[in-house]
Amino acid sequence: MSLKDTLLASLVPIFLGFGFVIAKPAFEHFPPFLLMGLRFTFAASILIWWFPIPRGYLKKIFIASLIANTLQYSMTYTGLSLIDASAAVLLVQTEVPFGVLFAYFLLKEKPTIRSLIGITIAFIGVYILTGSPNLDGKILGISLTVAGSAVWSFGQVLIKPLSKEIKPLTLVAWLALFSGPILIGLSSIFDGNTIDYFMAASFDSWIIAIYLGFIMQPITYGCFYYVIKNNPMYKVLPIVTMGIPLTGLLAAIFLLGEKPTIELFIGGIVILFGVVLIVFAKKGS
Repeated sequence: MSLKDTLLASLVPIFLGFGFVIAKPAFEHFPPFLLMGLRFTFAASILIWWFPIPRGYLKKIFIASLIANTLQYSMTYTGLSLIDASAAVLLVQTEVPFGVLFAYFLLKEKPTIRSLIGITIAFIGVYILTGSPNLDGKILGISLTVAGSAVWSFGQVLIKPLSKEIKPLTLVAWLALFSGPILIGLSSIFDGNTIDYFMAASFDSWIIAIYLGFIMQPITYGCFYYVIKNNPMYKVLPIVTMGIPLTGLLAAIFLLGEKPTIELFIGGIVILFGVVLIVFAKKGS
């Protein structure tokens, strides 16, 4: 992987890990569906004017957006609203073992023995992490976060072929355009009048929404789709996978004042060890 691609890949965990954590305080004023709807609507509003309509791909992009954006972020960020950010940022690393499983069932990519060991270790880490006192009685939040990771992995199977045919920011723009209004509509159904939330939201919550939509979404996913277009996933995943929990944990501790428990640290280390086995097993397979 070139130095340029390595640097671009390094931006993904920095912006994504930070954004994942700071989204949590915004839930005080924006429900998860609404916050994610704003995120994608903001991103689409500045991007679609600069990139042409990807004619011939709109149906595939719409289906991918329903799964990889609408469904996944609804689940993951609802889970985040129910548990500590420090736990959530570790649980989402299960997207890597889920990715191996989806690759086997959908793409017929046979996993190596090391990958299977890594999957087993990663889920043992999830079991250890869920024993943290901070997560006691929060099975719904845990389940939604892990399920969201599985949906994300499935979504990337759909997006990977599109990333080879469509420019990265074009893909980001049109995925966001489809997802944003749907999520805002779902929020109006399940959460009530969105105008009331807009009027009551604090300045800080609006700044977070603006960061997620106007800064984080274009930069992180523009970089990610560009890099996976030009490089095999096994070269990209180590940078993204190792960076997100580090950035996220530091942000949760220093910005939110969270105090991760020993169970969370041990479980997180076990999860990441399993992920490392999976990632580097792909390289050696």
